[in-house]
Amino acid sequence: MKGKADNGGWNPYLAGALVGLLAIVSVYATTHILGKTNYLGASTTFVRAAGLLERTIAGGHVAANEYFTKEKVRVDWQFMLVCGIFLGALISSLSDKSFKLEGVPPTWEKHFGPSVGKRAAGAFLGGIVAMVGARMADGCPSGHGLSGLMQLSVSSFVALAMFFGVGVLVAAIVYGRRAS
Repeated sequence: MKGKADNGGWNPYLAGALVGLLAIVSVYATTHILGKTNYLGASTTFVRAAGLLERTIAGGHVAANEYFTKEKVRVDWQFMLVCGIFLGALISSLSDKSFKLEGVPPTWEKHFGPSVGKRAAGAFLGGIVAMVGARMADGCPSGHGLSGLMQLSVSSFVALAMFFGVGVLVAAIVYGRRAS
């Protein structure tokens, strides 16, 4: 790997600059349109999505939930941002012809075998750990990394250092060292 995808892909410096511009525009737009400054982030949106889903099944439980009285269950601009991330990634992978459906990615298969069930369980458990960590840190890596660092927030520097440090440690434990 030389800093970009083998198939050409997006230039990581251009993509990073565009995300930085998006962060600035989002702060400007939300401040002037909504009257309240909002920053980029995704973890709250996943909690709201769970609340929307739960509301269709057990609406009374969501209405009585203390968290959801503070953090309203709704589709807002951040919810649409998360939908846009999915759609943008799909369009990008289709446009550079890197899109493919995989039950088990090659790296996972190399280290853990071809079991789709094992991969699904690992992804599900990893998602739970990531979401619990994001809620404990009061934000996800995108929220702390983009928005928090943009504000020079000390807690975001600490949170981001922890995200990266623990990520490196877990990758070393799960995948082990390998020669390049």
